[in-house]
Amino acid sequence: MTGRLARACTALLATGALALSAGTASAHAHAHTAPAHHVVAYYQTQYDNGAYVSPLPLKNTATDIEVAAFHLNAGSGITLNDDPPSAAKYTQMWRELATLQKAGTKVEAMLGGAAQGSYADLHNAFTTYYPQLRDTLRAHHLNGVDLDIEESFSLADTEHLIKQLRTDFGSGFVITLAPVATDLSGGSSFSGGFDYRQLEQAVGSRISWYNTQFYCGWGDLSNTSAYDAVVRNGFAPSRVVAGTVTNAANCDGYVDPATLGGTLHSLVGEYPGFAGVAGWEYFNAVPVNGTGPASWYAAAKQATG
Repeated sequence: MTGRLARACTALLATGALALSAGTASAHAHAHTAPAHHVVAYYQTQYDNGAYVSPLPLKNTATDIEVAAFHLNAGSGITLNDDPPSAAKYTQMWRELATLQKAGTKVEAMLGGAAQGSYADLHNAFTTYYPQLRDTLRAHHLNGVDLDIEESFSLADTEHLIKQLRTDFGSGFVITLAPVATDLSGGSSFSGGFDYRQLEQAVGSRISWYNTQFYCGWGDLSNTSAYDAVVRNGFAPSRVVAGTVTNAANCDGYVDPATLGGTLHSLVGEYPGFAGVAGWEYFNAVPVNGTGPASWYAAAKQATG
């Protein structure tokens, strides 16, 4: 993430796309593969100018809420933003997230972002820092984890982490990654420094989907072209959630809700297996035919049908 505002920022592949291995293709039919049309809300700002931001309005709208950002800290314990996840300031949040989980919403922990160090700690001392992550996920009954790698972290490191998470939490646990769009279309290697096609070939069966950043200079959703480039590079639409910013203040690449709705509608028509949409972030999402930020996600959900 870039501070609290933004992140640094189907079965048949498109004609001419890089063919992934048959083993990976069959793995996409695995039980934990994402169903179509996720609506993912990133929730990092729990307090806006001292006022608590409740996630409850996202009920029946967001399929997934990404609680951000968890950090591993060298020589210290895990934190959610600047405080321990068990801090009193988060008590109401955890209670309300549990209410949403009972209503069917998945709640996941976003690890990393622009505040670097978490993945360096895992590389340098996995047996010290991975248990902190594992135990936090268990303690707060989280449904999954979103790996937002914005520092050097090798392909081997990433495979190791994903395999350990899948071993510890099982097939129903959500494991996503949040690469920038050009990493998936083949134009960059920002999110870790490796080729995501190789990751998909190696451990795609263990990855639920990709919350892909189409913003901050890595693409946008003003039309379908950036998403089309990802599909041409070999990624099935069922694997790629289209992520965008919800407010022009959050990062470059903001798309007004009417234009975004048109793009999402086109993606659904073009790709029957289209995975869905993600919005960074919840607290200041521009209202759409509503009185609060949850209406942005409701409009995105409607646009995906």
